[in-house]
Amino acid sequence: MTDIPAPSTGPLAGRIALVTGASRGLGRASALALAKAGAHVIATARTQGGLEELDDEIRAATGQPATLVPMDLAQGGGIDQLGLAIHERHGRLDILVHAAAMLGGLSPISHIEPKTWDQVVALNLTATYRLLRSTERLLKAAPAGRALVFTTGRVARPKAFWGVYGATKAATDHLVRTWADELEHGPVRAALIDPGAMRTKMRAEAMPGEDPLSLPDAAEIGPLIVELAQAELGPPDSPVSFSAWKAAQASSAH
Repeated sequence: MTDIPAPSTGPLAGRIALVTGASRGLGRASALALAKAGAHVIATARTQGGLEELDDEIRAATGQPATLVPMDLAQGGGIDQLGLAIHERHGRLDILVHAAAMLGGLSPISHIEPKTWDQVVALNLTATYRLLRSTERLLKAAPAGRALVFTTGRVARPKAFWGVYGATKAATDHLVRTWADELEHGPVRAALIDPGAMRTKMRAEAMPGEDPLSLPDAAEIGPLIVELAQAELGPPDSPVSFSAWKAAQASSAH
């Protein structure tokens, strides 16, 4: 973590945002939108090249750099170190967007390899626990900390062959809702976000025969993330649906 945020403008000016899975898909779209809204983005992902491309786009759009942290969230010790580094540099965290996840393939439960199960649990569930654990005091130190965690409709609507992904996301939902309940008397708020089917690499992996141009581009999630980062959020009893939000936006525009 070498970059220090310079003065910026926008509705999120001066705020510090940590985005996981920021090199592509929903994480990248969230990071770019937050940066354009004025936040200083700390971007994590496994791929250095993807993070550098994100930084180039953020610099081109805002004139300001992001802080790039190449890391594998499944290696939990790195999350603790990241939390300490944010504390030492900024003293707080205003926004956490947790987008990093893996599908683990689609197969019958009886065919899931133990190694695959462990990998998906480590990233989708255990890394979420460690992120909440490591960033809680940083979010509490902010005037109105916000934790935004992506979920899936498979939690409420289980479907054949989605077992390991759906199970880990269901557990993550429970974890986030429990954590939010523990913090209900403070300023920190959480939201679960169901993006639905979007044009991402994970969606292509799950549905290889689908026409990607029939799906919303991942960039469309950006305005919702910026809105939630500023919103007066209630308990995350049900996910924020991107499709419902988009329909409401379209309706209000007419």
